Order: sequence, then structure tokens, then C-alpha cells
Amino acid sequence: MNLQVICNLLRNYIPIVLCSILLLSCGNDDNPQTVTEDIVKFSVPSNFPAPLYNLSRNPVTPDGFILGRTLFYDGILSRDGSISCGTCHQQFAAFAHSGHDLSHGIDDQLTLRNTPPVQNLAWQKEFFWDGGVTDLDLFPINPIQAHNEMDEKLPNVLEKLRRSSKYPALFKKAFGSDTIDTGRFLKAIAQFQLMCISSNSKFDKYERGEISLSQEEMQGKSVFDSKCASCHKGTFFTDLSYRNNGLSVKNAADSGRSRVTLNKQDSYTFKVPSLRNITSTDPYMHDGRIVTLEKVLDHYEKGVVDSPTLDPLLKNGPERGIKLSSEEKRLIIVFLKTLSDETFLKNKLLSEQ
Repeated sequence: MNLQVICNLLRNYIPIVLCSILLLSCGNDDNPQTVTEDIVKFSVPSNFPAPLYNLSRNPVTPDGFILGRTLFYDGILSRDGSISCGTCHQQFAAFAHSGHDLSHGIDDQLTLRNTPPVQNLAWQKEFFWDGGVTDLDLFPINPIQAHNEMDEKLPNVLEKLRRSSKYPALFKKAFGSDTIDTGRFLKAIAQFQLMCISSNSKFDKYERGEISLSQEEMQGKSVFDSKCASCHKGTFFTDLSYRNNGLSVKNAADSGRSRVTLNKQDSYTFKVPSLRNITSTDPYMHDGRIVTLEKVLDHYEKGVVDSPTLDPLLKNGPERGIKLSSEEKRLIIVFLKTLSDETFLKNKLLSEQ
């Protein structure tokens, strides 16, 4: 190991160790109010670009984060108290809904789409599968008011919080007074989501020069770069574009991005998802129709359906899809496993207290 690698390792690994010690201490304390500036501090990982979220308008503070975390896991946001954000956004699944193609909302109603992960949202400017929300602070309004998710009205939520025994004090600690309004409510939840940062996978450590990937993982990376990285590119393994990836239409009422833009050229296009923690966020696609990564790759090899808005990258003359051998598919999955971040998936600071 050369000197530069050692320096990189010390610079990046020691803070992670210290943070882990602090988190374990916090997680063993029955009082979640012990969170301090040393633990809750938004910082940009050394291998990440600058965030897109304007932190100057809503800086993350320990008390704001605690309030946001409490709200995230509280069913009070739903009409009958049965559904919280954490019901469908489970930490062990990178805050997606593992094993559910569509989630069950209030009164056991099914959601329209598969639950997307909550991770690295500070680096996104559009949210949901269709990009229908363009501000992280506004993110919670849709699920709260959706009839098949929480089925509540925002004014009702605020009134319930005002009447509660704990929330006025939590808002006072976070914002200086016990006033509970829309802006403070949304900013608090955003502070929790801003701290859902996944940046300590094996691949991250490789990118920072801390470790090397195995020969097989490097082979997988090479295949991935040539076959998949046109769309799943960059630090977050997505170009954040909207594409029709050749799925057959199961629900004609869900035309994807065109529901937002009203542009026929966007029909049945959906946001390219990040592949970080992909082994924990099954099932896959906007409607959760594909259960395994192997079957995802099978789709791209031989299951692509032609349509007027099919992505040009999946059109190869008269053929459709991406040519992949069985060995190439195996190696791609070997590489995708390096994107799993156990530190993030088990971070007690982000868990329900």
C-alpha cells in the first residue's frame, strides 16, 4: 500500500469510525434528545459532488433532525394513524419497501407505483418516478394527501401536531418557538431526509482510494461500464433522466413522466433509478414487476418491448435490448453488490427510536 492510499484511508476511515462509535452510544440511549452537533452534521463525502439542495435555507441541526425523524416514523401524519413514512420506507431496504411491488396504504389500498428509496436526496432536483415534485421540502405533501397512501389533509396534520403532548416542545427546540406551521413541518422532515446519505459502500471505498476491488469485481465494473453506464452513470449510478426501458404496459393509466409534462413524447418514461444499495431494494422497476436482478438483466437482454417512446439506446437496428451473455450478467451482479452500504442500512441514528 503506497503512502497516498494510506493518507486517503486515514482521512476517510477515521471519521467513519468515530461517527460509528457515537452512533452506537446514541442508539443505546433511551433518550433520543442526546443527539449532538458532533453526530448530526451534514457533510459532503469526499467522492461526492456538491449537493443541489440549498442548505442555507434549511441547515440541518440536531433538534431539527430529531423532529424530522420523529415525524417520519409517526402515523399521526395519516388519517387514522396507521401509516407513517417509515411504513413504506424501511431502513434495511435503503428506505424502499422490500418485497412489495406496490405498497399498502391506508385501508389496505395499493399505491400506484413501487416505493423508491430515500437516499442521497440532497443531490436530486426532481422526485418520484415521474419527477412531479421539484423541491425536497415539498416531498411529503404527495404521500400525506394521496387517497391511497396517508389520505390526510396537511392542515389536519398540523392541527393534530399542535394538540399533541410532545410536538410543540420539539418544534420549540428545533425552531425557537412552539409555532407549528407548514414551512417548519416540511423543513423538519427534509432535515431527516438530507441525512439519509449512503456513501460508504465497497465501491465508495474503492473510489476514495481506501481499498481495491477484486479482479472479478473489476471485470464486472468493466462490463457494467460498457453495457449499463449510459444511463446508470456518475456517483449515484443514474443520470436522473426519464426513459422508456421497454416494459410492456400493465397499467395504461400510469403513463409516467407525461402525467407531469402532458407531452406524448414522455409517455411511459420513468426516472432512471440509482443503483446504490440495489441488492436491498427489490422488487424492481416503477411497478415492482421484476423480482430479481437476474431477471432485470434478462429483461434488457431479451424482454424489451418496442413502442413509440422506447429509449433509443435500446434500439439496435431491427433488434431491441442489450446483448448480454450469461457470464456478463453474472459479472454485472458481482459489481452491483459493491454498491451496498451496510453502514447506511444499519445506521442507528436513522432508525425509529
